[in-house]
Amino acid sequence: MFESALSIIIALGVLITFHEFGHYYVARLCGVKVLRFSVGFGKPIYKYTAKSGTEFVLAMIPLGGFVRMLDSREDKVPESLKHQAFDNKNVWQRIAVVFAGPLANFILAIIIYALVAGMGLQALAPKISGVAQNSPLAQTQIEAGAEITQVNGVPTHSWEDVNLALADLIGQTGRYSVRYLPADSSIEEEGSFTLNRWLVGQEPNTLITQFGAQPWRPMVVPTVAEVVPGGAAEQAGFKIGDTVLEINEESISGWQSFVTWVQSNPATALQVLIERDGQTQLLTLTPTAREVEGATTGFAGLGVAKPVLSEDDLRVREFGFFGAAVYGVQQTWQMTSLTLSSIGKMLQGLISLDNLSGPITIAKVASASADSGVQSFLKFMAYLSVSLGVLNLLPIPMLDGGHLLFFGIEAVRRKPVSERVQGFAYRIGASLLFAMMAVALFNDIARL
Repeated sequence: MFESALSIIIALGVLITFHEFGHYYVARLCGVKVLRFSVGFGKPIYKYTAKSGTEFVLAMIPLGGFVRMLDSREDKVPESLKHQAFDNKNVWQRIAVVFAGPLANFILAIIIYALVAGMGLQALAPKISGVAQNSPLAQTQIEAGAEITQVNGVPTHSWEDVNLALADLIGQTGRYSVRYLPADSSIEEEGSFTLNRWLVGQEPNTLITQFGAQPWRPMVVPTVAEVVPGGAAEQAGFKIGDTVLEINEESISGWQSFVTWVQSNPATALQVLIERDGQTQLLTLTPTAREVEGATTGFAGLGVAKPVLSEDDLRVREFGFFGAAVYGVQQTWQMTSLTLSSIGKMLQGLISLDNLSGPITIAKVASASADSGVQSFLKFMAYLSVSLGVLNLLPIPMLDGGHLLFFGIEAVRRKPVSERVQGFAYRIGASLLFAMMAVALFNDIARL
């Protein structure tokens, strides 16, 4: 819980700071006086007043932020400062100030994705070990051992790329293509498959499996590389270098098979046959029972030796400075398009509202990505930044997009929308936002 909270605080803190800095920076460029720059809501825990008069605040609740500007609609503005009031700037300056927040989130996403690319990308090749019958992929001639190189024109260098390409096909109807390299061949082939409102009314949780692909995974030999002190395995007599051969007289084909046995048998004595220094030995292992997401799971307290992968099993991509920058722009555009497409499909009823996520799910994903390494956490932050940018540009009053909508109307009509109309629209916008937040929070609790 602490790791989840810390991960989400770091992620949101960076994203909110960038977003509000976008508003702040452009406001200053346009000559608007900024009264307060706050990261978080509620009681301030740190304050600093700059020479410009702006009060910088770090507040208790890290779930948002704001930039408060001088505005004669909210404050009594002295005659000498009226030229610095936000509402006295021309409409294009006000549009620039409001748009700068979401723009900062897109820029941050580009920077983060570019940084990830600069580290170098390495992932398992998206090879398949089998194809599920009566699935979209089964409509093609692809066979086990083939590597998926494109899905509907989108290049796929990893299973993550395949997953993102498939996410764009949810709810679609039509004929689509998949390109692949057959096993032991360097010549790409192409197959096609037909979709009819794909996954509409279903939970799109495992897109790759629902597409029909069974991902190839390297065989992990069940050889012990780590024994957790005080754990069930140490009490059973396991040592580093032991190789598991059988459990309850059933052969163990790989590490995952051993893990499945352990997790499925909490607090149950298992007879484990191991090989140690060329000789077999029988140990009794009683996995520790733990509650994980409402289910009782067994734990042994063992670590496995990492499998040795060949160059053919991995896809490694190296980027120079400009290449990383291009990758950052491409990824940000792809995730922006996917987010907008998903929102559109949700409004059409092609994607269920059950897929809306709130702070609990975001915290869990943040924690899991942090556990997976720096790159995974950075990718999560970049996608969250894109989501924040897109969400704020939606034409909903109370959001930046709502303000932009009113300013756009003002630019066309050459006069502002009446305060009465704006007030009514803001109440509707607030109701919509609270309803969305309630659904997202309900979904979070339901997932728990």
